[in-house]
Amino acid sequence: MSTVQYCSSCGTKLEVKLIDDQERLACPSCPFVHWGSYSIGVGALLVKEGKVLLVRRAQEPGKGYWTNPGGYIEQHEQIQTTIEREVLEEAGITSKAVGILALRDQPRDIHNVYVAFEMEYISGEPTPDNYEVDAAGFFDAGEMASMNVAPFTKWLVDIALNGQSGGLEKDVSDDPRLKTAGLFKVPTGSSS
Repeated sequence: MSTVQYCSSCGTKLEVKLIDDQERLACPSCPFVHWGSYSIGVGALLVKEGKVLLVRRAQEPGKGYWTNPGGYIEQHEQIQTTIEREVLEEAGITSKAVGILALRDQPRDIHNVYVAFEMEYISGEPTPDNYEVDAAGFFDAGEMASMNVAPFTKWLVDIALNGQSGGLEKDVSDDPRLKTAGLFKVPTGSSS
């Protein structure tokens, strides 16, 4: 169970209740249910001239490993904005999210979902932020063979370089109720 102890709505001590056939922490005084703890991570797969953008982690987790740029989404930030910001912050590259190539689901105490984006290069030269990462560059598969590339990043790089599909593509809806949503879909031949 979670380490959450008190209701975030009214402050009453939470109790374990059976809800939807699961034991969950719930408030005995109001309708609040603690559905769990979650995080959403994003990663960039940016290929330029057959080389993939990688950064070397300067902090834990993964200090010393080469990974694709990425991070965690902010509460009020669209997911594609997050990955574009992370690439710029970590590697000094301006890019655009064009699709989703892969997704990782890790159920654990803080359930993590990681979305790997196909990125379009716009401008810039790889420059590390010297805080989260201490090196950045574009590397081909041969160069990566002798680098300390994280196992998950190796899996993602294989998808970026050898995948058979462009994955889910970014979509824009004319419906005003969907204007603030980040929408991605399977390519259909129409862009509506």
